[in-house]
Amino acid sequence: MKSAFLHGIVHTAGDDMRLALQADPDIFALWQALTPIGRNEFICWVEDAKQPKTRARRIERTCEELLEGKKRPCCWAGCIHRTDKKPSAWQQAVLIDGKRN
Repeated sequence: MKSAFLHGIVHTAGDDMRLALQADPDIFALWQALTPIGRNEFICWVEDAKQPKTRARRIERTCEELLEGKKRPCCWAGCIHRTDKKPSAWQQAVLIDGKRN
């Protein structure tokens, strides 16, 4: 029986991301072993892509980074959608306030 796909604490992975992660049993095992916050960070990073090509690249990079042993996306400031913690000063200034301009 196939394991249920685990999502993040705020975000749910899209079908394209889910299928890519499940395509390789090693990558899928690494995904399932991540913490809910770790999975959430990867999903948020993918969901933040503005163009389909960027989204596809980020999904591919997620698979690569998992195989490299990464637990969070490289060079990602972090999910600003979480309600369980206050955004850092950097997130507030750059990601949140910057989008209002």
